[in-house]
Amino acid sequence: MTSAARALHIFRSGTASLSSRTFARSPVARAAVLGRRYYSEDKAEDKAQAQKEDVKEGESALTPEQEQLKAKEAEVVDLTSRLRYLQADFLNLQRNAAREKEQTRDFAITRFAADLLETADVLALALKSIPPSALASPQAPPESSEPSSNTPAEKTAQQYLRELHQGVEITQRQLLQTLFKYHVKPFDPLGDTFDPNFHEAIYQAPIPGKTPGTVIDVQKIGYKIKDRVLRAAQVGVAQETS
Repeated sequence: MTSAARALHIFRSGTASLSSRTFARSPVARAAVLGRRYYSEDKAEDKAQAQKEDVKEGESALTPEQEQLKAKEAEVVDLTSRLRYLQADFLNLQRNAAREKEQTRDFAITRFAADLLETADVLALALKSIPPSALASPQAPPESSEPSSNTPAEKTAQQYLRELHQGVEITQRQLLQTLFKYHVKPFDPLGDTFDPNFHEAIYQAPIPGKTPGTVIDVQKIGYKIKDRVLRAAQVGVAQETS
C-alpha cells in the first residue's frame, strides 16, 4: 500500500469515529437540556404549592375566636351594603310620594275648575253685552220750585241697569279671585303668535297689515292651572292675503 492510500484510510477511519461519537452524544445533550427545563418548571410549581400550603396553614392556624370575628366582619360589611341600598330606596320613595301628593293637591280641582269656566264666560258675555254709553251717568234733572216730598224719587231704568252691571262685575271678579287661590289664572292671547299648545283656532281670515299666524280675535280667553293648560283660548288667526 502506498503512503497516499495509507493516509486516505487513516483520514476516513478518524472521520467515522468522530461522527459516531457526535451522534452518540447529541441525544444525551438534548436530554440534559430538557431535564434542566423540566427541573426549573417543577421547582416553580413546587414553590407555588408551598406558598398555598403556607396560606392554608396560616388560615388553619386561626383560633375559633378569630374565625368567628372574621365571619362577623364579613357579615357587617354585607349588612351595611344592604342598609345603604334600602336607605336610598326609601329616600326615592319619599320624594316620589311627596311629588305625587303635591300634584294631587294642585290638580285635584281640575275638573271642577273647568266646569266653573263656563260660568265665568257667561258673566263676561253679560258684561260685554252692555255698551258703555248705556252706563253713562244721566244728567241731573232741573230743580223744581215745588217743595219736595218725603217720598224718595224713583230710579230710572238706566240706574237699574248700571247697578245690575256692577253686581255682575263684582260676581265675576269674586269668581276669578276664588279660582286664583287654586292657581287657576286666565290669559288673553290677543296679538300673540298662534301656538297650538295654548290656542284653539276657530277661524282664519286674511287681514291686511297683520302677520300670518297672529291672533286677531279672542272668542274665549284661556286658563291655566299652574303650568298646565286648563282650557285653550278660542281664537281667530290671520292668514296670508292673496
